[in-house]
Amino acid sequence: MKLILLRHGESKWNLENRFTGWKDVPLTNNGRNEAAFSGHQLLKKNIKINSVYTSLLERAIETTNIVTEIIKFPKEDIQFDWRLNERHYGALQGLNKSETAIKYGEDKVQIWRRSYDIPPPFLDKNDKRHPKFYKKFKDIKAELPVGESLKEVINRLKPFLDEYFKFIKSTNENHLIVAHSNSLRAIIKILDNLNDQEIVSVNIPTGVPLIYSFGSNFNVLSKEYLIDEKELQRKQEIIKNQGKVN
Repeated sequence: MKLILLRHGESKWNLENRFTGWKDVPLTNNGRNEAAFSGHQLLKKNIKINSVYTSLLERAIETTNIVTEIIKFPKEDIQFDWRLNERHYGALQGLNKSETAIKYGEDKVQIWRRSYDIPPPFLDKNDKRHPKFYKKFKDIKAELPVGESLKEVINRLKPFLDEYFKFIKSTNENHLIVAHSNSLRAIIKILDNLNDQEIVSVNIPTGVPLIYSFGSNFNVLSKEYLIDEKELQRKQEIIKNQGKVN
């Protein structure tokens, strides 16, 4: 059994180095190419996908649509879950790294961005960026986040993952999750049994399938990115540099 984790392709705000959070932002042309690359890599490896889950955010859905079109996975079978959404960046949402450093100071921004359990400043309840003002979130039967740490993303994901892991353990099939940097980091922390400090330094490139292979006891046998090692290092360095606030 395999579980494929895929971060959406490059979005417009990835390119502009902004905190995106729950804001809907489209893919760039490069992002669409990354999504297509991912689909063709799955075909090349002859990996038949039996289930697809994604978030409610446009960049993940657009990536999912491109990949599923290539691998001929039925669109009507795609499952959507808000708990796979990106970390909510609160009052940082929409700001680029330079703006946050000017407004709050570089040291403070680094703590908010890279610590495990310290959230960014919360949104005011009347802020237009508050999730309650987005039609697509109105039916969510839960308190919507207005700023999250990675720890809080993991807590948000845990009920979903408990059911999801139970589901995939009952199969001998292959499954795909298309999501975001922090929701995927939360899953990786669990699968790789990383501690709170180790997960902070994990960087996930956009548009590259990460394949976990499991044994009969749901033990991880191997993991690999479906990309050339040099290209993977290049993409991870880009993501690492985007984390800098200066």
